[in-house]
Amino acid sequence: MGSEGTPVRCIGHLDCDAFFASVELLRRPELRGKAVIVAHDGPRSVVTTATYEARKFGVGSAMPLATAKNRCPQAIIVPPDLDAYREASAGVMGIVRDEVEIVEQVSVDEAYMDLSAMAMPKSAMRRLQARILRETELHVSLGIGPNKLVAKLASDAEKPRGFCVLSRKDAWLRWADASPGILGGIGPKTTDDLARRGVATIRALSKVDEATLSDWYGPRTGPWLWRRCRFDDDAPVEPVREPVSESRETTFSVDLSDAEEQEAELRRLSIKLFEALEKQGRRGRTVGIKVRLRDFTTVTRSRTFPVPVVDEEVLADAAIGMLREYAPALPVRLLGVRMASLELEDGPGVQLVLPLSTG
Repeated sequence: MGSEGTPVRCIGHLDCDAFFASVELLRRPELRGKAVIVAHDGPRSVVTTATYEARKFGVGSAMPLATAKNRCPQAIIVPPDLDAYREASAGVMGIVRDEVEIVEQVSVDEAYMDLSAMAMPKSAMRRLQARILRETELHVSLGIGPNKLVAKLASDAEKPRGFCVLSRKDAWLRWADASPGILGGIGPKTTDDLARRGVATIRALSKVDEATLSDWYGPRTGPWLWRRCRFDDDAPVEPVREPVSESRETTFSVDLSDAEEQEAELRRLSIKLFEALEKQGRRGRTVGIKVRLRDFTTVTRSRTFPVPVVDEEVLADAAIGMLREYAPALPVRLLGVRMASLELEDGPGVQLVLPLSTG
């Protein structure tokens, strides 16, 4: 307990190990122990995630697939199935919410948990880790710390199947000589700028006084950096209500210039989206499309109906109608369709979609 009888702050972070790849291995057990890359197989594709057997060769998330193939030519390429990942995520997060009252899910495979009210949080998290494996056959890594920053770093520290508990002091000692870029929120531009100023490590950053950081980065970012390098983070764990929408999109390996092909692809995406929403028992009133041209120009269009769309052809026709009105002047590299203003068939809309992590 704290000095005034309040619970000592204790935060957990859960991260599913190589999530997309792990889900694929459950569906295709013959791939266990092999180098597997989850990615669309095309000249512009990037790696979504990979098994640890592939990671040993330097394959990483967001890497161009061509690079990954060069590094690990024996890898098996498996196309991503987002519906399967969302279903698996629902199973994992359902267990998490059953065990922990305050949960902030930040992606399909990642969540923060406020454990402050638990008498024995370490034991509770060990049980949670075991229960998830038992009921879903998926491994997760867990980190526990006094705040979200430390908990996140702790969950990454001993992957896969990790369980790591760290204090702020532990975290500082462990990563003092690492780049400030490992601290969530410090992006590449700031990291590079700090390095240009001779500040290439967390240890070096912690030696820069707060006033100097404020001079460099302003009255808000400077003090934030000063606290960050001391692993000080007071951000609360808050259940996130995401935009009530869902979408489907695809990037083509070869740009589509034929209007009929574009419309056929958009119809396919529309039907796929409608079928997913139908399984969830949800309907929406707003239909939107996204079009990315060969030169990376990206446009969106939307149309809102007075009542929910309950027919897949109405959804597809609305999307195609907006595409025809836009009439892309250049070949198209990406098409997407979105349904918003979603609601249950018998009630108001609730959280639907969380951002996809890279597993």
